[in-house]
Amino acid sequence: MMSRTKVLPYLIENRFHVFARNKECLNFIKLQRYSYHGSEGDIQYIQNSVVPTMHFQDSLPRLPIPELDKTCERYITALMPITPSERLQNTIKIVEKFKCEEGKELQEELKASNSRNKHTSYISGPWFDMYLKSRSPLVLNFNPFLAFKDDPKKEFNTQLIKATNMLLSSLRFMKSLRAEILEPEVYHLNPEKSDTPFFRKLMRLMPRKFAWYGAYLFKAFPLDMSQFNNLFNSTRIPRVGKDEIQVFPEARHVIVLRNGHFYTFDVLDGDGNIMPPAYIFSLMSYILTDSCPPPSHPISYLTTENRDTWAEARNHLEKLGNAEQLKLIDSAIFVLSLDDESLQEDLVKSAHHMLHGPAYNRWFDKSFTLIITKDGKAAINFEHAWGDGVAVLRYFNEIYSDSIKNHFVRPKTVPANIDASHRVRRLDFVLDEAIQSSVQNARDKLAQQTNNLQFNILQYSQMNRESIKQNKLSPDSVAQLGLQMAYYKINGNFVATYESCSTSAFKHGRTETVRPVTKATKRCVEEFHKSNPATSAEMRALLKECTKVHNQLTKEAAMGQGFDRHLFGLRYMAEKHNHKLPALYQDPVYLEANHFILSTSTLFGPAFSGGGFAPVVPDGFGIGYGFLEDTMGFLVSSYSPYRNGEEFVNALKESFDQIHKVLEKS
Repeated sequence: MMSRTKVLPYLIENRFHVFARNKECLNFIKLQRYSYHGSEGDIQYIQNSVVPTMHFQDSLPRLPIPELDKTCERYITALMPITPSERLQNTIKIVEKFKCEEGKELQEELKASNSRNKHTSYISGPWFDMYLKSRSPLVLNFNPFLAFKDDPKKEFNTQLIKATNMLLSSLRFMKSLRAEILEPEVYHLNPEKSDTPFFRKLMRLMPRKFAWYGAYLFKAFPLDMSQFNNLFNSTRIPRVGKDEIQVFPEARHVIVLRNGHFYTFDVLDGDGNIMPPAYIFSLMSYILTDSCPPPSHPISYLTTENRDTWAEARNHLEKLGNAEQLKLIDSAIFVLSLDDESLQEDLVKSAHHMLHGPAYNRWFDKSFTLIITKDGKAAINFEHAWGDGVAVLRYFNEIYSDSIKNHFVRPKTVPANIDASHRVRRLDFVLDEAIQSSVQNARDKLAQQTNNLQFNILQYSQMNRESIKQNKLSPDSVAQLGLQMAYYKINGNFVATYESCSTSAFKHGRTETVRPVTKATKRCVEEFHKSNPATSAEMRALLKECTKVHNQLTKEAAMGQGFDRHLFGLRYMAEKHNHKLPALYQDPVYLEANHFILSTSTLFGPAFSGGGFAPVVPDGFGIGYGFLEDTMGFLVSSYSPYRNGEEFVNALKESFDQIHKVLEKS
């Protein structure tokens, strides 16, 4: 039998044509789960999987450490389209020295560390540290949002009904996960053979330490699910210097935020069973009718602060006698925000609302916040340190599907005959002048930041996912090419571009970077902008070359063979062992290559209506994009006065018009 380290690169190279990108994994992970959705009388579980949820976890392959030579080669290749030749020559010399000297030593240290920690991946610990040591505020810098589609049945899109049903579906998902009856995450290359009852029954009989190999024989590839343990009852605690993630699995309550107030009540009984829908419906109705005026200094604003500033303020809050209240927020299953604003169909207003506000009605430290507006629009805003897209998107899609299929509360539901005021607790906080001043400072800083944040939207219907595939092109490569064309139209050059890719095929995999700017995209973009461009046949050939190169980069990244995380791990070793920082990391070219002007992420799924994030650098663009039914959708964020988002979106439309014109002639 081939070893695990040899099997996975083999199967990805020969079987996975384009594996799941971090925020696009639903392109590949089938949503048709072998699961049980009970009758309306059975509310405890969302699924009843034959195969235990974590059945494959012990046998997952480990994330490989790339060869140093290959990493250096890939790094230089990525620099070629964005770096002037005279500067590149100097960088090549720096890289050669690194490869033969400091890099060689750091590679051995990284391998030795990896050998001592066989239970995890070489990137997991350093990646957690990277997030938790950052002192930047979570809002705008890390937390993204994902917006749900409306319930197809309009009468279920009221705030009270939707919030109650999504809360119940969330609890059903959580209980199935903890009972190990939630379907494992598996990529089925041949669903007809492996996405079947027979496969599942056979896998259940397979010992856990061999289960991955059994799935491989069916061309089914289990994914890492370690991050799911941080999905519920989890929070990021601010600490001076480095935050920490804490999980409180025994807690049975949720936190509901409304009008800046925190309400809490138990949603599980003493035996861990979900409380009756009419009971939860009554408590939610009570909260929505509470007429208590908003607090003058909502402490939620503190979660938008610099992490050291927030850590010090939190310590002061606890000394004032608020430790119990903070513990209730930290340990809650999750936070549900009931907003008084109505968004209607205003997509730009919705993006601002779901990403950063109203901050008085958010707690950005929680693993995720489920947001329901007054007119029934729903989204999640999630903290990124604990995990990536695989866990979040699985939860996102499952609760949408369950909440629109199993309407446990309806327009005619009668609230339970209980005194809700004795079961719902509103948290009160003791504040002094110092905390009030801290809250006001946080509010002012956030207003200044968000006032400069712009969102612009493109919904392009001339091309869609299927029409692009019919031309034997990758939809993602075409989307990325359009982004490069748009930037080139405005600025006349190419810049560092980031696209995330999941490495969840490996134990404790996180993400890897795909660098979409290649020599192929550069040639294609420049040809499109010539006054006398090539023929349509020649342009189609250039488009196909872009897809070929992009797919290869994506395969390498999914195999753990990108260069970004490897270089990050080597740098981490240098800092950990107090080595002098190698010249490679001080090279201005390296710094520019990691200053991502275009930060991009793609999403696709039946529950998804939009999503986005802020730019990762002040002079950049944050671009969330996806394929919705018959359109390509792009949500572009930017900061004024650095960038003009409207100009970029107009250039993006022109770019897709040019690509579409070529494909029309094929």
